[in-house]
Amino acid sequence: MPKISRLDALHYHEKGRPGKIEVVPTKPHNTQYDLSLAYTPGVAQPCIEIEKNPDDVYKYTAKGNLVAVISNGTAVLGLGDIGPEAGKPVMEGKGLLFKIFADVDVFDIEVNEKDPKKFIEVVKAISPTFGGINLEDIKAPECFEIEETLKKELPIPVFHDDQHGTAIISAAGLLNALELNGKKIEEIKVVVSGAGAAALSCTKLYISLGVNPGNVVICDSKGVLNESRTDLNKYKQEFVTKRKLDTLEEAMVGADVFLGLSAEGLVTKKMVKSMANDPIVFAMANPNPEITYEDATSAREDIIMATGRSDYPNQINNVLGFPFIFRGALDVRATHINEEMKIAAAKALANLAKEYVPENVARAYNKQNIVFGKEYIIPKPLDPRLIITVSTAVAKAAMDTGVARKPIKNWTAYKNELTGRMGDSNKLVMSIRTKARQNPKRVVFAEGNDFKVLKAVQFVSREKIAHPILLGNEEKIKSLIKENQLELDHIPVIDPYSSITEEKRHKLAKILYEKRKRKGMTYDMAVEKTYNRDYYGALMVETGEADAFISGFSRKYADTIRPTLQVIGVKEEFNHIAGMYIMITKRGPIFLADATVNMNPSPQSLVDTTILTANEVKRFNIEPRIALLSYSNFGEFKGLGSPVRVKEAVNILHQKYPDLMVDGEMQANYALNGKLRYKRYPFNKLGDLDANTLIFPNLSSGNITYKVLQSLGAAEAIGPVLMGMKKPIHILQRDSSVREIINMVAIAVVDAQSVPEE
Repeated sequence: MPKISRLDALHYHEKGRPGKIEVVPTKPHNTQYDLSLAYTPGVAQPCIEIEKNPDDVYKYTAKGNLVAVISNGTAVLGLGDIGPEAGKPVMEGKGLLFKIFADVDVFDIEVNEKDPKKFIEVVKAISPTFGGINLEDIKAPECFEIEETLKKELPIPVFHDDQHGTAIISAAGLLNALELNGKKIEEIKVVVSGAGAAALSCTKLYISLGVNPGNVVICDSKGVLNESRTDLNKYKQEFVTKRKLDTLEEAMVGADVFLGLSAEGLVTKKMVKSMANDPIVFAMANPNPEITYEDATSAREDIIMATGRSDYPNQINNVLGFPFIFRGALDVRATHINEEMKIAAAKALANLAKEYVPENVARAYNKQNIVFGKEYIIPKPLDPRLIITVSTAVAKAAMDTGVARKPIKNWTAYKNELTGRMGDSNKLVMSIRTKARQNPKRVVFAEGNDFKVLKAVQFVSREKIAHPILLGNEEKIKSLIKENQLELDHIPVIDPYSSITEEKRHKLAKILYEKRKRKGMTYDMAVEKTYNRDYYGALMVETGEADAFISGFSRKYADTIRPTLQVIGVKEEFNHIAGMYIMITKRGPIFLADATVNMNPSPQSLVDTTILTANEVKRFNIEPRIALLSYSNFGEFKGLGSPVRVKEAVNILHQKYPDLMVDGEMQANYALNGKLRYKRYPFNKLGDLDANTLIFPNLSSGNITYKVLQSLGAAEAIGPVLMGMKKPIHILQRDSSVREIINMVAIAVVDAQSVPEE
């Protein structure tokens, strides 16, 4: 991670609208009628209902998704007691993280009060506004009293993240580190440097997970918490050791685990060398650890190391916990966040780290592949699966322990809801993948010797989206699998050069020859083509050895599609193929065609493309609202060019397919703004609905549009989906990401599901 300069940080917070968060309306507010519903007189109705039944506040207001991030600024990050105003940027940042990671709304509240009893009264007084309370950056020991009291006296979750967040994340790392080094949790010796809120909370949770309290030694700035100390508050007295130890250095001898939540540079190489075999060192002092990663790993080759920093492996980052813990607690309307819910979160995180890591997560951390091991014992903060994994575990634990007031009855629907909170982009992808899993098909991959293809194959195999078959050099493929620790030993590999018998080669060559003998292909040429992976893969689909074919990752689109056209051919009813992109936008999916195949389509080609696209969109359970685009609206331009061709195509569509919701020619802004279109052209067949399917008048306009949208980050592209082939054939764009390959495989499987069995 690049070093952050003072000026960069200040500019980030100051530029544009100062700060990091804002309030955004969630209901229509453009008309006087809308405003009358939002405020007076309409707002009186929910007020009356809530007065009758106080629980209806969750039904009619934002309370159920609203958390207060509350601080008095007495222990802000590593800055100490800097006051509530100076702590506000941190609280805003916390609000931002809540929203972007788990769609939890936040009001940050900075309270100018250090007296714990008065602080408690302030929080209690404002608590009716919120579904949960996140206490933040309050110094110890006051934070213990504040949280304990509020948890007893408020009927909503209260969570001091400085304590429990670090405890939960580090506990997940501890469980996985112990699994890797083969040690039993009840036998390990643990040394803790620091006796503040986070350190004591971590120790408590470790003990809940099975650590023997007698095997724990805690040190504060004055030394070991032992029986000779007379200066300990009641919270520290709970962890006094009976062992005759006075210093951190003495305590480290023979220790299995070091947990640091104290200060930079307190641990030396000598101390690490004195630890037991296979030591676990979690050095989490902020911003610099008790011992650097370089010093610790050079002192011991058998070490498992974690820090609080993002520039080293195994970052103990609270963002892995609090957004998703609150998400689960809010969704079941929990009265508390109890020990069982915290343990459930820790175990869910630990288990997630042992699962396949999506390619986009690895890429975000500049890694080619991330695999469970010494340098990956905790999930990465950008892993999109966290919201489902952790929130679900927390919600279940709340229900199991009787603190849930709104139990979840359909877990599949709940997981879908969690995914949907992260935007419409995931909804369509999720539905496609779900449909594929219902009846996975055999998909043959032409480029089995490419790492990205292999990562995609591992995912679709694990997720039971498809039954993959790899084409390529078997030795090279197996070497890539071993080198990158991929789990693909069970996947069949076929090398068209060496894996097939001469009898089979000639059988396939004969099929190809019969198709192409009057189009310039000799039998010898057909035999030669069977060595080509694109021809061979297409022939596998043609002969029923596979159900779908994926290629194009490393070669030009035109060069890849030609063999498939020669082997599979085009549907007779269209005699035409076209390419469609699915653009995932904030407003939902938009389908673009043709952006890949037809250069300057005739009116009939535009008709065929429209029907092919409409049929494809319907297969995703979406009703197509189709606009044929041009640079003019409904006959405004009378000359030659795309408006004329598009207008003729629309006339044919209206005559032959009267029930299809399609119109044109129209400009793109009128297609995507139904109200604007209806105001000026009320006769249009789409009415005032926004189009979700755009048919372009030529290849240039379609290709440029999708690439601009994708490059600007305005939309994620899935595709191109090849339409019009007799059997499922899909050609990737060159250098597609693993996610794009996976999505295309799911589409290919769904495509194959609709092919009648012969």
